[in-house]
Amino acid sequence: MTGKNSEAVAEAAEAAPPKGPEREFLTFRLGEEEYAVDILKVQEIKGYGGVTRIARAPSFIKGVINLRGTIIPIVDLRDRFGVGELSYDEFTIVIILNLTERVVGIVVDSVSDVSRLTDEDIRPAPNFSTAVDTRYIEGLAETDQGMLIVLEIDGLMSDPGMELQNAEWE
Repeated sequence: MTGKNSEAVAEAAEAAPPKGPEREFLTFRLGEEEYAVDILKVQEIKGYGGVTRIARAPSFIKGVINLRGTIIPIVDLRDRFGVGELSYDEFTIVIILNLTERVVGIVVDSVSDVSRLTDEDIRPAPNFSTAVDTRYIEGLAETDQGMLIVLEIDGLMSDPGMELQNAEWE
């Protein structure tokens, strides 16, 4: 490199501090919005099927499946969040998540991609009125495709409102 080019590179490196380590997120759609969960929480992605309904379960808990000997509750995030069309066919997707305290499946409209983000890429969610619960939104990230809502999925799935604690299938 010539002196001017190496000086320009050095100045650019000083002006832009390192962004920190990247994390990978699986992105998926619910209605018109794009969401993301930490890919380290994802066990597998499968089609919807073989769900056994549990009596008196909330509408967003579609039932349970037996996945290689493990009974897994299936939660439809479209229903829980009130977004997306609630149809179930051969194209319906279930993301199996291996969380801190349990394995759970979530129904989504579609799986989009794997995105790499740093902590600096994820901005805090703005404060809304009490009608919008942002406790389980890790933050928002701007991508080439638009805004990405990064979920704190462990907290969301362990929230008492999800009604997964002390469930009969555990």
